[in-house]
Amino acid sequence: MSDLMKGSEYLVKAADAADIFTPEDFDEEQRQMRDTTKELVDNEILPKIEEIDSPNFALSQEILTQCGELGLLMTDAPEEYGGLALDKVTSMLIAEEIAHTGSFSVTFTAHTGIGTLPLVYYGTHEQKEKYLEKLITGEWPAAYCLTEPGSGSDAIGVASTAVLSDDKTHYILNGTKQFITNGSFAKLFTIFVKIDKEHFTAFLVEKDFEGVSIGAEEKKLGIKGSSTTQVIMDNVKVPVGNLLGEIGKGHHIAFNVLNVGRLKLGVCVNGAAKEVLKQTIPYSKERKQFGLPISKFGAIKEKYADRVADLYAAESLSYRIAGDMDRAIEPLDKSADDYYETMLQHVADYAAECAIAKVYCSDSLREMTDESVQIFGGYGFTQEYPAERFYRDERINRIFEGTNEINRLLIPDGILKKAMKGQLPLQAEAMKAIEALMSPSFDMPGEELYATEKKVIANAKQIFLVVSGAAVQKFMMDLAKQQELLLAIADVAIQIYALESAVLRAEKNHGKSSENKQQLFDALVTVITFNSLERISTAAKRGAFFAEEGDTLTMLLSGIRRYSKYDATGLLAAKQFIAAATLEAEKYPL
Repeated sequence: MSDLMKGSEYLVKAADAADIFTPEDFDEEQRQMRDTTKELVDNEILPKIEEIDSPNFALSQEILTQCGELGLLMTDAPEEYGGLALDKVTSMLIAEEIAHTGSFSVTFTAHTGIGTLPLVYYGTHEQKEKYLEKLITGEWPAAYCLTEPGSGSDAIGVASTAVLSDDKTHYILNGTKQFITNGSFAKLFTIFVKIDKEHFTAFLVEKDFEGVSIGAEEKKLGIKGSSTTQVIMDNVKVPVGNLLGEIGKGHHIAFNVLNVGRLKLGVCVNGAAKEVLKQTIPYSKERKQFGLPISKFGAIKEKYADRVADLYAAESLSYRIAGDMDRAIEPLDKSADDYYETMLQHVADYAAECAIAKVYCSDSLREMTDESVQIFGGYGFTQEYPAERFYRDERINRIFEGTNEINRLLIPDGILKKAMKGQLPLQAEAMKAIEALMSPSFDMPGEELYATEKKVIANAKQIFLVVSGAAVQKFMMDLAKQQELLLAIADVAIQIYALESAVLRAEKNHGKSSENKQQLFDALVTVITFNSLERISTAAKRGAFFAEEGDTLTMLLSGIRRYSKYDATGLLAAKQFIAAATLEAEKYPL
């Protein structure tokens, strides 16, 4: 392997297929953890989905305890405290399998992710000794309390307060937290407040502390089997030893945990998308119209082809990120006092990619569930069939872990900040790209596998560079105020990462695959390249019109047209091949 590609470098460098992690690279231990999780899901959770959604929170807690007994809650916890300290890929793989379970997956991921990781990453030895074993066994469900009635996307704008007691032994907490997952039954809360109305800080708060009360269950559109309540603090006395991290640095905890959470949400919605496929395909084979099963019609086949192509790209980019994180973290000394601090710096380096995973994967699930309802037709609009629940449950994923709008804005913000710090040669590469617009290149693709698609990827990166470069030149320090333009730039960056991840995965695994799977890879590459390039072109043109006018705009649009060319000959055959493979497997075909 060559040097590890750092966060956001994919925009200015050509990645090597050998250097990315793909689902085909899972090792025996990872597959074993996946299979253990799948067995629990298939035998113990899926048969009880309706009961969980009734809702039955006692049942959810029982299943959470079962997960603890199988070791599924302790993947990220250090061995010193009874954890397994496994890699990010394994943690993501477990979450993806759990994601087939609808509402319970929200209970699970809230507990293992934002509920447990703040303690793992920032807790003192005494705090971990006291609480961590309870969390990783499932004895104590956990919850994360950041959002308030008046602060959502503005995470650090909380109104909840903490004041040190006169005897300096306790902090007195007051305030209300909103939309808290696992709120009704969690035993330990990570709660963010402002000490003296100024210093944003986190505390570990037990449910049984005097003054803690739980609001009524929210009447939600979807994920009805997950508990969502207010957590209310009325002069809650919290020991000073339960202050988590450092005073005034709660934002480090909030944002670093959310980076991991965004990636995990990406793999979770991929798992949900696979479940949607698995339950939609049989119906399309049984439902007849005009004397034929609707699965025989091209209009339905194309839906499967496009959605599977998106899911393939979503899966590819998610595990690419997890693999990069593992490679960055693996050399670190886990026994070092600053291990988690250093580890989180590596995680934060991929913040833009984590946001990409959250946005791309949740948008893909949106399309998948919408098409599922369409394929079920009128029955998809009834509670008698699963498409209705899929559709309702999906909607929250574009709000969880920071809205998709916030995450889209974080992508160019993070990239540009790296450039300003000299960590990414964005300005120099943008200048080269703009100069290249003046002197058209007639370079032809090489002869290697997917050479044409790699040329498309290289051209797409040129599109990003010229549009983002023009935006920076036009608005300079005021660019942060141009949200419409930043969203367009983000969409280009998102699609490039998805496309590159998909093509590199196919290239890496092509030679060691069966002939049929090689054909499937080829078809997927054709479809995702065509679809992604269309999205890139649309977003880039939008950005160009937002950023420029006159001759400069004409030059940008001309460059976008030139760099958006792709000979998609065989697109129909590719879509038909993907659809046939999907219908034959009656599930996601990879």
